Amino acid sequence: MRWKALTRRFLLLAGLASVGLSASAAGLQVQVQDKNGKPLPNAVVFLESADAKSASKPLKGIEVSQAAKQFSPAVTVVTTGTSILFPNNDTVRHHVYSFSPAKTFDLKLYAGVPANPVVFDKSGIAVLGCNIHDNMVAWVVVVDTPYFGKTDAQGHLTIDAPAGSYKLRTWHASLPTGAPATEQAQSVGNGNGAVTVKLAGSSI
Repeated sequence: MRWKALTRRFLLLAGLASVGLSASAAGLQVQVQDKNGKPLPNAVVFLESADAKSASKPLKGIEVSQAAKQFSPAVTVVTTGTSILFPNNDTVRHHVYSFSPAKTFDLKLYAGVPANPVVFDKSGIAVLGCNIHDNMVAWVVVVDTPYFGKTDAQGHLTIDAPAGSYKLRTWHASLPTGAPATEQAQSVGNGNGAVTVKLAGSSI
């Protein structure tokens, strides 16, 4: 009898824990549109809060490569403190740099893989260029939160984050140079499962 009572108690506690976990996490469905109301792919979306900043940790194994005289990927999102390696997979040498306030660095003319990665230790948007090939451009968006992503071809993204109050921030490469990510108050959970963001200065 005692074994049965303990079993029932264990199952009850497990069920309560399961309910608590499901209640503490939620998915936010985001639709990003350009100024004309068209779906905006590759928009960066992230949720900021004090708790999110505390939960953020540097990512590992991030690369922005060069091939066919282009950066790949064109837009990279990382958490603050992440190191990024810039391998040159081209048959020509590149000189990768950024003069952005978020990160200033200069990888002088090189081939292959640089000896050291670049540490992105400040949140913000870093614009990348090549001092040899002016058509090459890419962006690194550095965020103080683990709750982020990029929209798909239909402008959709789902962000899984604990229920709570956040700043929802959104950015796209078509915004004017130097424009910060837009922001708006956003609750996650409590029935707030979908939001549409229109970036006024953007277009595809």
